[in-house]
Amino acid sequence: MQRLMMILLVITVPLSVIGKYMHWSELALFAIACAAIIPLAGIMGRATESIAIHSGPKIGGLLNATFGNAVELIIAFFALREGLIGVVQASITGSIIGNLLLVSGLSMLVGGIRHPQQKFNRIIAGTNAAMMLLGVVIALVIPAIFSLSHPDRIDIKLSIGVSIVVMVLYLLGLFFSLYTHRNLFNYTEDMHPEEAEWSVGKAIGVLALATVAVAFESELLVHTIDAVSQQLGWSEVFIGVIIVAIIGNAAEHSSAVLMAWRNKMDLALEIAVGSSLQIAMFVTPVLVFLSLLLGNPMSLVFTWPELAAMVLSVFLINFLAQDGESNWLEGAMALGAYVIIGIGFYFL
Repeated sequence: MQRLMMILLVITVPLSVIGKYMHWSELALFAIACAAIIPLAGIMGRATESIAIHSGPKIGGLLNATFGNAVELIIAFFALREGLIGVVQASITGSIIGNLLLVSGLSMLVGGIRHPQQKFNRIIAGTNAAMMLLGVVIALVIPAIFSLSHPDRIDIKLSIGVSIVVMVLYLLGLFFSLYTHRNLFNYTEDMHPEEAEWSVGKAIGVLALATVAVAFESELLVHTIDAVSQQLGWSEVFIGVIIVAIIGNAAEHSSAVLMAWRNKMDLALEIAVGSSLQIAMFVTPVLVFLSLLLGNPMSLVFTWPELAAMVLSVFLINFLAQDGESNWLEGAMALGAYVIIGIGFYFL
């Protein structure tokens, strides 16, 4: 898999540079940028993981929890700078439902094919479920409800207040899982010490180069969205919810499925649900504050189809995970729900 990613990287990144300066078609540049971001996201994840292992479990956990969705942040930064608020909100929606349904569903399906019944830590699942209910059902639905009365007056102010509360609770959740109750979050099936893939210096250098490359590809991607939308007849919401969200999380998708195949469903679900939690309670508030600095304020008032998709995804994955066991049929149900939602956004 890593060799395939490196081949993709070596081909797509130079092509994107050549294509930009030779003014290739927007559709071609969009496809190349999407393909380039996938291996770059994987490299950023590997570099962050190496730094985290060298830093120790507590600092390492904090690094993974705060930089695990750096690619989404970079893409969203350029979209916000261009004033594409709808695309940013759609990518947030897509990341949340993609991790909850697509990644979890694939993990349960693939893992269930090899292992008929897989078990995972119900304490971790329950804690993440409660945080997801807060981060999505309350933090994102409440602004939409209250904005119905005075949309122009309270959207941004309410969004700022909610963002502050949600981010504080996210940090408290990190403190809970990494310090005060760390013993509850140990994975019994993976107790052997991890070895870092790269040295600290190499990991930092790789991370810096990959970040610059992702920034270049993200800017290219954002600049082509409008043209691609017109040429293919895709709405910007569909591009944000499905396309942008999938390419930004592709590396995590493969990692979670691999863990499930190895019968490490605890880790697979932690990757999937934990990433959704980070998007809802860390990345989204950061983007709200960042949008103010860029002069294109983004509120937390999402469209009702986006809210419905996120809320139903949270409730479905909570229902499937409440017994601490999973099988391939549950994975198929989660995947089916994701496909139905995707079809809905396609025709939106």
